[in-house]
Amino acid sequence: MAEMDQDLEYTVGAVVSALRDARRVLFVTGAGISADSGLPTYRGVSGLYDDGPTEDGVTIEDALSGEMLAEHPEITWRYIREIEEACRGAAPNAAHEIIAKLERLAEGRVLLTQNVDGLHRAAGSASPIEVHGNIDELRCTACAYRILVKDYAGLPPAPAVPRCPRCEAVLRPDVVLFGEMLPEAAIERLRVEVAQGFDLVVVIGTTAVFPYIQAPVLLAARGGRTTVEINPGDTMLSEIVTHRLRIGAADAMRRIWARYQPR
Repeated sequence: MAEMDQDLEYTVGAVVSALRDARRVLFVTGAGISADSGLPTYRGVSGLYDDGPTEDGVTIEDALSGEMLAEHPEITWRYIREIEEACRGAAPNAAHEIIAKLERLAEGRVLLTQNVDGLHRAAGSASPIEVHGNIDELRCTACAYRILVKDYAGLPPAPAVPRCPRCEAVLRPDVVLFGEMLPEAAIERLRVEVAQGFDLVVVIGTTAVFPYIQAPVLLAARGGRTTVEINPGDTMLSEIVTHRLRIGAADAMRRIWARYQPR
C-alpha cells in the first residue's frame, strides 16, 4: 500500500511539473468528472438505461435520436426529462472548480467537454467547448427562438411536448442527439485550438470512444507531448498516455491543486 501511495504521489508530482511548464494545455472531460456531483456516468447519453430497452420498447439510443424527435417528440421528451431530472440540483465538485481556477491562472488553457450538464460553466469556466451541447439551453426546431432555463420544472408536464412561444413548433434541448451532426461552431473552435498545438493534454473521466475526443490525445502523443489520463478504469487511451492517475476526478484534481497552487 505504501508503495502504491508513493507511485501515486510521484505521478501527481510529474503531472504538476508538466502543468507548470506547459504553455498550452487542453483539458478533456467526460461523464466521470461529474460522478462526484452525484450524476450517473453515462453509456452514450445516460447510464440510467443500462438494463435494457426503455419502457417504450426501444433502445435509449433510438429514443434519444434526432429521427425519433422528428417523428415522435413525446417519446424523446420523456427521456430528456428523466435525464434532466437526474442532473437537477447537482453542483460542481472540486474537479470542476479546480479546472476553472487553473484556467484563470494562465492563458492558453482550453476546456473540451462531452458533458451536457453545465457544471463547468457553473464552476466558473468561462468558455468551455461543449461539443455535445448544454441541456439547459432550449431552441426551437423551426425558428431562431432560444431560451436558457434553470430546470425543466416550469415546462409543460409529460406527455405534453414543450412548444415554441413564437411559432408553436417543438422545442428541444440544444444537445446532440443520436444520429445528429456535432455543432459546427464547437468543432471549428476545437479544430483551431488543436491546430495551434498543446504541450499537455489531460483527459478526465471519459472512455474516449469518440474519434474527436481521441484525436487531440493521439496527436499530442505522436508529437512527444505529455498526456495524462485521470480515470479509475481502463480506457482506449490508457496504454498511450504518458501518465495515469487511476483515481476519481475530484480526488486527483485536489491532489494536483495542493501541489500546484501558488504559495
